[in-house]
Amino acid sequence: MGRIGPTEIIIVAVLIILIFGWKKLPDAARSLGRSARVFKSEVDEMKKESEAAKSDASTTTVKGEPIEPASSVDRAIPTTEGNAVRENAPRTDN
Repeated sequence: MGRIGPTEIIIVAVLIILIFGWKKLPDAARSLGRSARVFKSEVDEMKKESEAAKSDASTTTVKGEPIEPASSVDRAIPTTEGNAVRENAPRTDN
């Protein structure tokens, strides 16, 4: 199960011929080939653009000053009575 055998290929070919017609198959195949060629050229162009867009700045890291450790959260919060973080009971006046 899962393998495509000659019987399945023949059934798919007959269905394609019935759907598109014998006369339109060469045109459909030609159109599919052109579309695949355009898609491939667009993908190649996007790859070239992304390679060209890479500059020295995007590939190197900037050496900066070390960051000082952040202060404690308790020191950053003011000690007022109305502070929601320091309240013992939840507020009900929403």
